[in-house]
Amino acid sequence: MVSSSVRLSVLDLIPVRSNQTSADAVAASIGLAKRADELGYTRYWVAEHHNMPSVASTNPAVLIGILAANTERIRVGSGGVMLPNHAPLVVAEQFGILEAAYPGRIDLGIGRAPGSDPVITSLLRQTGTTSDVDSFPNHITDIRSLLHPDGAGLRLTSGQLYELRATPNAASSPEIWLLGSSDYSARLAAGLGLPYVFAHHFSGGSTTAALELYRQSFQASDTLAEPRTFLTLNLSVADTADEALALALPQLQHMARLRTGQPLTAVATVEEAAAYQLTPAQQQVVDGMLQSWVIGEPKAAATRVRELAATFGVDEVMVSPAASAAASADPRTSPGRDRSLELLAAELL
Repeated sequence: MVSSSVRLSVLDLIPVRSNQTSADAVAASIGLAKRADELGYTRYWVAEHHNMPSVASTNPAVLIGILAANTERIRVGSGGVMLPNHAPLVVAEQFGILEAAYPGRIDLGIGRAPGSDPVITSLLRQTGTTSDVDSFPNHITDIRSLLHPDGAGLRLTSGQLYELRATPNAASSPEIWLLGSSDYSARLAAGLGLPYVFAHHFSGGSTTAALELYRQSFQASDTLAEPRTFLTLNLSVADTADEALALALPQLQHMARLRTGQPLTAVATVEEAAAYQLTPAQQQVVDGMLQSWVIGEPKAAATRVRELAATFGVDEVMVSPAASAAASADPRTSPGRDRSLELLAAELL
């Protein structure tokens, strides 16, 4: 059981609506992060996805710098950096300098998936230094050491100890989280004594088993004495349940197209979604998601968030605000997402 007080955080893919440019989408997310900061949300994470017409969150480190510069208090981080796409030293250097610039506010969430299709994965390997997915546990340990103020040591063939640091004179380290949607990540996080987040927002069927495995297998570390996790949810909250559903429908349809192998486009406006006809297979996907998403008016949504937090034994919930907008909305804003955060905060924070 958890207390009635639930901490709230935000996961942002920086969605791109059909009437937005990339610049518009980033501007809307800057506004959303500012609002989350004002409302008392705990952390604001951005994802890593590549070559998707509906997602502008391609480079977490760059976006974290932008968002941290535009906020005052909220922790800002990655949900997550997909480590196979990057050299571990580069990741450590990026987040070391972010922590130096915004001490005590940076989270480094790390995942093992590539975050894209095989073509993009191959292109990333051809155009830059990446890491071997089979070496993922070692690379997590390396990043952890490189980010520590004491740094790490590399023993050369000559026998000399070569000192390595992510940044020359660190006073603090970003908080490292492991992210995943399988038993593998739960076991690894437990073994390394790291905080862990299971991707309940898109792979909810295995959440209970993954969290139980993590908690039962957890081994305390220098940085974490006991298991630490939170829940991720897709969410749309509005003044009425009907409005919340209308705002969520574009993103629901988008996910249905993705899961039935259809070409992806930018996220529809509310009007475009209302006019779109789903196939039976797509409707089945949407019906399934409606069972796991939190969509409704404020009190009902808050009650559901509390229930899920209690079910999974967490005191923090990270919401991915899935509300789109009307065609008439300013492209540089996301009023539906802003309103979702405001209404939920009014009930829970």
